[in-house]
This record gives sequence, structure tokens and C-alpha cells, in this order.
Amino acid sequence: MYNSTIGLMAGMALGFAGYFGGFGAFLLVAALGALGFIVGRLCDGDLDLTEFLRGRNPRR
Repeated sequence: MYNSTIGLMAGMALGFAGYFGGFGAFLLVAALGALGFIVGRLCDGDLDLTEFLRGRNPRR
């Protein structure tokens, strides 16, 4: 699936949530979409969280 198609579906989902559920539903859908995006990137191996979870000066 192309990135533009995925973006179109995400935009439509946010639009429907904003129209039918109000601003709170819009924010909930946006937050869950971002969380799903991060989990998907983790599963694909495109995102490595070890650099964010390590401290500034790792002890060795």
C-alpha cells in the first residue's frame, strides 16, 4: 500500500472522528493513530528506541 493511500485513510478517519465525535474524538483518534504508527515502525524494525532510553553517559 502506498504512503499516500495510508495518509488518505488516516485523514478520512480523523475527519469522520472530528465531524461525528467532536474535538475530543478527533484528538483520541489522532493519538491512537500516532501510537499505532510508532508500534508499526517498531515491528518493521525501522525504529530503534535504545538510543532514546539510554541515559547521556551510559556506564560501562
